[in-house]
Amino acid sequence: MKQRDYYFDNAKFILIFFVVFGHFLRSYIGESETIYTLYKVIYTFHMPAFILVSGYFAKGFHKKGYLPKIAKKLILPYIIFQLIYSIFYYFLYDKSDFQVDPLTPHWSLWFLISLFFWNLLLPLFAKYKAVYSLSAALLIGLAVGYFDSIANYLSLSRTFVFFPLFLLGYFMKKDHFYSLLKPKIKVAAGFILAVVFVGFYLFPEINYEWLLGSKPYSELEVTSISAVFTRFGFYLLSLIMVFTFFTLVPRKQYFFTNLGKNTLYVYLLHGFFIRVFRESEVQDYFTKPENFLLLACASLLLSLLLSSKYITSFAQPVIELEISKLKNLRIKIQSLLRFYRKKMLN
Repeated sequence: MKQRDYYFDNAKFILIFFVVFGHFLRSYIGESETIYTLYKVIYTFHMPAFILVSGYFAKGFHKKGYLPKIAKKLILPYIIFQLIYSIFYYFLYDKSDFQVDPLTPHWSLWFLISLFFWNLLLPLFAKYKAVYSLSAALLIGLAVGYFDSIANYLSLSRTFVFFPLFLLGYFMKKDHFYSLLKPKIKVAAGFILAVVFVGFYLFPEINYEWLLGSKPYSELEVTSISAVFTRFGFYLLSLIMVFTFFTLVPRKQYFFTNLGKNTLYVYLLHGFFIRVFRESEVQDYFTKPENFLLLACASLLLSLLLSSKYITSFAQPVIELEISKLKNLRIKIQSLLRFYRKKMLN
């Protein structure tokens, strides 16, 4: 059995932590310039880096059965959780009518359907040289902003806007990532993080919605040719921040490393906690700056919990439509029970 790469598992777990933390911070971006700045810094890299590493692991798209496997992994959970979230929102927000719209993704579910489309687009772009494919994907990502009809419907806006990052990840090799881990580059990465944070802090009028990739230019109140240059600038910023992040990812094994393979569970399940948090009075306890360290700790604990073998075992039938984790957990529990029973008898 091939050993998993600690580096990428570390990267994925750290990224899912930032996803959870960023969603917690969303409640406070209107109350603190520092929090708003931190929020924007996180959004420059956390999903772009996830998308890039997803493209890196899509190199096997030409293998037989790849697309059916991807459809099962992404589309079925999307449909299931689209229904679950519809029911959840109906009760949470006390809605007067119950509606399910499978073509407009709920909140974070956009990533599943976009990831499926990226895999569908990959065979078309992968057969050309990287420079031509990436240039074409970039031009499409810049152009779609002028079409008002391309927005959240089937996550089309994010699909086209973020596809260049997915495609870049596909063309990258492991050596490209590892070449970023030199000490001098790490120092430069720390400097870049500081500069970007200060830049966002000094210019709070920068609209964070550019980082989401979900809206046409008209909704961002820029319809002239300058919109292309603005989006291109955010492309460059995200690219710099993505590689800055990968520069700082450790290669050794840590207590969270093995949980990096379970990030999909965290991604799909954490939304229930975030939504309840935003509707509860608990969020009022995190209004002071020093309490945001507690919020970061809560984000870490939630990420650890939702990626643990206990949660993944019970959630696997819904997310992966399998029960192998549950069977393994049952076997381990039975083994422990036999062990303690034997101890007691002796």
